Amino acid sequence: MTVLRWLAPWLPLALSLTLLGCPPAEDPGTAGQGPTGPGELNLLIYSEYIPPELLEEFQRRSGAPVRVSLFEGNEEMMQKLQLGGGKSQFDLVVASNQLIKTMGHLGLIQKLDHARLKNLGHLAPRFKDPSYDPGCAWSVPYQWGSVGVLYDAQKLPQLAPTWKVLFEQPPGSFVLIDEMRDQLGAALISLGHSVNTTDPAQVKAAGERVLAAKQRPQALGFEGGVGGKNKVLGGAADLAVVWNGDAVRAIEESQGRLAFVIPEEGSIGWVDCMVIPAEAPRPDLAHAFIDFILEPEVGAKLSNFTKYATPNQAALPHVREADRQNPAIYPSEATQAKLEYLVDLGADQRLYDEVWTAVKSR
Repeated sequence: MTVLRWLAPWLPLALSLTLLGCPPAEDPGTAGQGPTGPGELNLLIYSEYIPPELLEEFQRRSGAPVRVSLFEGNEEMMQKLQLGGGKSQFDLVVASNQLIKTMGHLGLIQKLDHARLKNLGHLAPRFKDPSYDPGCAWSVPYQWGSVGVLYDAQKLPQLAPTWKVLFEQPPGSFVLIDEMRDQLGAALISLGHSVNTTDPAQVKAAGERVLAAKQRPQALGFEGGVGGKNKVLGGAADLAVVWNGDAVRAIEESQGRLAFVIPEEGSIGWVDCMVIPAEAPRPDLAHAFIDFILEPEVGAKLSNFTKYATPNQAALPHVREADRQNPAIYPSEATQAKLEYLVDLGADQRLYDEVWTAVKSR
């Protein structure tokens, strides 16, 4: 299969992002410091997804400061790598599981040197040989979680645990998540379809469902997970589609005023992974950082901060007991059975791109 065929699904997205003129996002602590220095690790990651203390600890050990650049969704991350020269600018990137094969075929990432990852064995068995990346050849799991609904339990104490609260009977103001596969996936599940369907009629129907929700008077638009969380936390919205870790952090900050639910119809499960861009300036530092994250106590500090589940089996005993017992972070087996993981759709990705572009432009 040619590189052009693999690139084709991302071309409409890349063009739309170029027209939007999306600027690169940076951590406020590093913005404006100029080009990356020769001894820095340049990390591209979601916002609020790593505790500053771990960046400081890595610098103490390695002598290399970490420069953090931010994105709020996979589409923005892919744009940075494809159109912004990111594959030769960034040393390490956090990407969702369904993108790993695509990124490999597009030549955006490089294979990992397992000889440099002495802590790889700490991963739980199911993360050592994932279907999206057999043998972790290209990626190492970072965190895993689910998609659900964060809501104000004081305003909506009887909220039904269903996607209908967005698509059929919104009981209050709401925010949709600005992540194509997640938001279309939620609509697909509500229609009884797989989140990985390649049936054009089903994908189009999901798009129409999201568009109808967007056009409701209660809708407050699209936000990344953190943005949706902040709107509900601040009282600007009554509910939002978010990733579970953002929800748990918001619930803690609200002192229990907010709540989170994985809809009864099921939802999306995901794994975020660490990958090294194809032309990373400092692959040695990138491998060192991955191995650092794989240390049990470091992995626990990460999950204690993000409120997402760790894929690191050796880290789990160091995770806070309350978090280990929290079903919003570690769902029951029954709930996990209702989570469907997104897969790489190859050329069929264009179906979703076209529908998503139509939804966002109307």
